[in-house]
Amino acid sequence: MSLPTPTPNQPYCTISALQAGFMELKLDMLLDNAAPGSTLDAPSLSFLIQHPTNNTKMLVDLGLRKDWENYTPFDVSICQNWDVRVPQDVVESLRNGGLEPSQIDYICLTHVHFDHVCNPRFFPESTFLVGANAQRLFQPGYPADPNSSFASDLLPVDRTVFLDAQSKEWGKVGPFERTLDFYGDGSLFIVDAPGHLPGHINVLVRTSPDGDWILLAGDSAHHWNIITGESHVAHGVAGSPFPGGCVNADREEAEVHLRCIRRFLEEERTKVIIGHDEPWFRENKDTAFWPGTIEA
Repeated sequence: MSLPTPTPNQPYCTISALQAGFMELKLDMLLDNAAPGSTLDAPSLSFLIQHPTNNTKMLVDLGLRKDWENYTPFDVSICQNWDVRVPQDVVESLRNGGLEPSQIDYICLTHVHFDHVCNPRFFPESTFLVGANAQRLFQPGYPADPNSSFASDLLPVDRTVFLDAQSKEWGKVGPFERTLDFYGDGSLFIVDAPGHLPGHINVLVRTSPDGDWILLAGDSAHHWNIITGESHVAHGVAGSPFPGGCVNADREEAEVHLRCIRRFLEEERTKVIIGHDEPWFRENKDTAFWPGTIEA
């Protein structure tokens, strides 16, 4: 189960967080033991991953868009109820550190919910990496299905790679059964992370030459109490915008992956950052954000 040991001259990556908006999470729709009406003002995080050897730049998630009224009608209604605010979007965050969207090689979307995709048209030269099972969400998608959360033209057809976790290139790394060694040098792995939404993935990054790792876990959990076991994911919640009143499309698969995350955290020199990680944001909102970097 151990994570891969470093090779001589082991390549590794640096990670910088990017501000990409905020939203008021309705905790009683997410946690089974949250007080009625309780909320959490949480970030929608984006991450810049740089490979210092091949100079490749990847974004993991894009956060929220400023003109959220141009999301699908379904998502606009959520934005209105969840107090979405975007003082600075991902493009502005990049430019504040001296990078342009045209310099981003890859955009890896942990999943295609509105608070993780911003506006892909801001990145006309990037290749998008998306879990293969997400394709079904766009069939037909909005506007053919007026109630769909997913615009059928969200992703660029000629620049999107749908990653199939069942293909032979994927293998086990540590506690994670299906991973893809993206650069082929052990520095970054795409992790199949089912449960929250079809096509949901994580990104596992080696952040030092001698054994530090960070897992960017997307919406595998919306709150740390889910990971620690202090809370469970709420389901059957009246008034919830999610099918079945549960934020996860498949509760059982989501729980299986959570167990993998917990085992990962038992390893030495490992960290997890979730997509709406409010405590991490509060503690790291200065030095860890681009042009700064997250400590290994």
